[in-house]
Amino acid sequence: MDSVVVSLNIGIPAEIVYDDNEAILSAILKKPVTGKIFLDTLGFAGDSSADRVNHGGADKAVCVYCHDHYPYWEKELSRKLAPGAFGENLTVKGFGEDDVCIGDIFCIGEATVQCTQPRQPCHKLNKVFALPELAVHVQQSGYTGYYLRVLKPGRVQAGDKIELLQKGAKEFSISEANRIMYGIDKWNYGKIRKIIALNFLSRSWLETFRKRLKNREIEST
Repeated sequence: MDSVVVSLNIGIPAEIVYDDNEAILSAILKKPVTGKIFLDTLGFAGDSSADRVNHGGADKAVCVYCHDHYPYWEKELSRKLAPGAFGENLTVKGFGEDDVCIGDIFCIGEATVQCTQPRQPCHKLNKVFALPELAVHVQQSGYTGYYLRVLKPGRVQAGDKIELLQKGAKEFSISEANRIMYGIDKWNYGKIRKIIALNFLSRSWLETFRKRLKNREIEST
């Protein structure tokens, strides 16, 4: 499958005032940039996050969203969307949630990256689009996007091909991981035990699944 970086998007934390006059600090309003941008283990040069717990760190250095989903959202939202509209660093063609698995390793430009978890849509999407239920809608659609950790830093630019170097856990696509975290398999403890055995799953998701199992054990005693 061919995949390519349609747009590389950068943003820094800024105070944003919304229609309800609420102001929040966020870097969700990312803009496309040109040229080669250096990607280190904590993200792209010039990019940052106001919430490092939920949107940053080594396990979530790069947020990816599929450009293939944009027509769906443009129809749903009745508006034209520019790359970076969902706060992603990389807007890509191909390699959607059904294709990418936890642990997949890719070459993008000069960098080598690995998929760690799905992206969890947050309330800031609701603010940006002035739609209170948008984050839930994104989650339910399965069009969540995903995060990457950086195994080898290097420069990346729009137009770079994305090459799959090594397949990770084939039974745990991003779509399947979403089903285990939020969907029909949320209480499938067999699958939870299998996914937490993956040494390339993000630490935050690992901790969440471990707590779920621990609570199950407590309830069973």
